[in-house]
Amino acid sequence: MIRGLFRLFGLLLLAAGFVLLVYDGARTIADQRLQFTRLDEVWNDLHQGSQAAFQALVEATSPWLWDNAVRVVLAQPAWLVLGAVGLFLMLAFRPRKPLIGYARD
Repeated sequence: MIRGLFRLFGLLLLAAGFVLLVYDGARTIADQRLQFTRLDEVWNDLHQGSQAAFQALVEATSPWLWDNAVRVVLAQPAWLVLGAVGLFLMLAFRPRKPLIGYARD
């Protein structure tokens, strides 16, 4: 049950990453220069207050984590991050291979 839920979430993240890849491709073609939508821009477009609250939470826990890890991830293209997380979830929660010669109980 939970494996299917994580696979569904991974599939939705993969789909969102693909949509953002097509969006960035259309913007690149229209402007005739390479353009990427950063993850923090997408997050701000969806809900502005949550990113500031998340930053305050992370900086309260460990200030170096915000500058060295979270900010680096937020500066990456959104399609790349969403696609990578979605692919990880799809692979991590894939169905087990059947054992040959053994019956599962």
